[in-house]
Amino acid sequence: MTKYSAFLLAAALAIPAFAAQTAADLVDRANALYRDGRFKQAITLYRKAEDRGADPVAVSFNIANSYYQMEKYAEAAAGYRKAVDFSSGKFSPALFNMASVYFRLKQYPECVAAYHRALKLEPDNISGWLYLGEAYSKTGDKVGALRSIEKAYTLDKTDISIVYQLSEANIAVDDFDRAVAVIREGYATNPEEIDFLVYLGDVYRLEKQYEQSAGAYREALSLRADDVATMYKLADVLVEDEKQFVAMDILNSILQIKPDFTDAAIFLGNLAYDAKFLERAEFAYELAAKNGNAEAIFGFKNMAYDAHAQKRDDEALRILKIAEKYYPDDATLKADILSMSEE
Repeated sequence: MTKYSAFLLAAALAIPAFAAQTAADLVDRANALYRDGRFKQAITLYRKAEDRGADPVAVSFNIANSYYQMEKYAEAAAGYRKAVDFSSGKFSPALFNMASVYFRLKQYPECVAAYHRALKLEPDNISGWLYLGEAYSKTGDKVGALRSIEKAYTLDKTDISIVYQLSEANIAVDDFDRAVAVIREGYATNPEEIDFLVYLGDVYRLEKQYEQSAGAYREALSLRADDVATMYKLADVLVEDEKQFVAMDILNSILQIKPDFTDAAIFLGNLAYDAKFLERAEFAYELAAKNGNAEAIFGFKNMAYDAHAQKRDDEALRILKIAEKYYPDDATLKADILSMSEE
């Protein structure tokens, strides 16, 4: 529902003088019922007020709002259409709310059309442009969504959420250059929003521009040095750029700051294992196990199986027994230990 959802037009009634008091009283009572959540009773009184001369635009709108609150969206849509018709298409709150109902009903083309009509009356309504963009997305029209969000952005370039939405809309049409430009503009306007730099790294990474991605993450870390989530992203993109050894240093730094960051410990263990840095791999897997990450057991097993294949059964047993200390109920570990002990 839009910002107009609770807009009651008691003051806008055009009533013949001889019936003014009676119709106004009915509307006041209906409004009170609406505020109390008694929507069925409110609808009854709104209709009586209309019969006695109340403004049909206001009454139809309020009845539609009542149906909306009861989640009777088809009836609400009919009420908003009446308000639009009675106003000769000039009452924008009814158009905005009608669009919202169409969205709820998943009637997206009708929703788009209603938002266009409303925005002709209120072209500076930022929320309307954003909702229109969302409706276009539901129809699969990525260009329509982009144009709508771009319009909202031209109306308010300081709104951080619009910057992100516009960037996403550009990415959806594969215009990464424009997405990057929007993020940079947003960051210039809001330099305190360091997450723009992190997001910029994500965008570069989507386009497989790994060096630029790492650069953006590092720029963010220069301002927020102990941000382990961004450090993890940096390590991840460095691996994609085939810089595993630098990534391991980053992951080690993460664990210095936050030893219970078990995903980083597993990541480090796997990289170290692949690089044959077995002591570092064992350290990382054990750190993950101490902090409850069940994935560490697979790291221990891989190391043990390799040692066993090299006929280093004492080493294999030692590693399996370390794993058993943290996973005493794992039946496969017990079986492996028993098997190697008997050989």
